[in-house]
Amino acid sequence: MTSMRVLTVGTDGSPESMNAADWAAREALRRGLPLRLLHADSGERPAPPPPDVDLPGSGLLDRVARQLSYTHPALQVLARCSPASPVGALLTAAADSETLVLGSRGFSGYSGFLVGSVALAVTARADRPVVLVRAGGLPRDERAPGAPDFLPVVVGLDVTGPSDEVLSYAFEAAALRGAALHALHAWTLPLLRSDALVAAAPPGDAARRETLRRRALTDALQVWRAKYPEVPVVPRLVYGQPGHHLLKASTSAALTVIGRGMDRDRLGCTAHSVVHHVTSPVAVVPHL
Repeated sequence: MTSMRVLTVGTDGSPESMNAADWAAREALRRGLPLRLLHADSGERPAPPPPDVDLPGSGLLDRVARQLSYTHPALQVLARCSPASPVGALLTAAADSETLVLGSRGFSGYSGFLVGSVALAVTARADRPVVLVRAGGLPRDERAPGAPDFLPVVVGLDVTGPSDEVLSYAFEAAALRGAALHALHAWTLPLLRSDALVAAAPPGDAARRETLRRRALTDALQVWRAKYPEVPVVPRLVYGQPGHHLLKASTSAALTVIGRGMDRDRLGCTAHSVVHHVTSPVAVVPHL
C-alpha cells in the first residue's frame, strides 16, 4: 500500500467516466489530494463500443490528464495503467485511496470497462468509500438554483447501529462544501401476527417507538456535531422505506451518503436501490 494520500478515479474514455473524472478532480481539490487516473485494460474486447465512446489507447490517460490539468490548473494529476482485470485493478486501487470514484450510466448499456456489473462488484467489495457519479452531471447541479451555495449533503442513518465511518465521511463532505447535512432515518412499525390477521403495532406503541427513534437519532449526531460545529445539521425522522425517502432527498442534494456493512460482499436492499435510482452522486461507505 502507498503511504501517499490520494483520490482515485477509474477512466475508460467513455462520457460517464469523464464526468466522474471531473467530479473527482473537484473533490480532490477540496480535500487537498492528488488525483490518480486509473485505466484497467486486460486486453479483452467483448463488444464494439458505440460511436460516442473513445476506446482506450496508449494516449488515453495523457489526454484525460491534460484536459483535467487545463480545467483545474492547481490539481496534481497522476496516471496509472493496469493490465489486471477491471474489478481487481479497481479494488487494489481503492485499498490505498481515500476515495474511489466511478462513472455510472445508470448501470445499463455499454460503458467500457465500467459496466454495471463491474461498478456494482467494486462498490460491494471495496475497503474504502466508493462514489458513483452519473453521466451528464454538471458542477452547477451541486448548488442551489441561482445561488453560490452548495445543496445539502444527505446521509442515510440506521440509528439502531450508527456507523462512525459513515458519519465521519458525511460530516467531512458537508464541511468541505460549506453545506448543511441532512441526517435521514426512515423507520417502520413491525407487524404483529395473530391467528386471524396481520396488523401494525397499536397507536400507543407507535408513538413510543417514534420517540425512541428520534432520541437515538439525536444521540447518534451529538458527538459529530461537536466535532464539526460549523456544519448545520438537520435531523430528519421519516416513516417508510429508506430507499424511497433517500431517492426523494437526493433530488435536492449535492451528495448522498450511505453505508455498507463489510461483513458481506454484496449490497443490501437499501444500498442497491439507492445506487440504481438516486440522481445525485452517491458515496457508499464501508463500515464494520
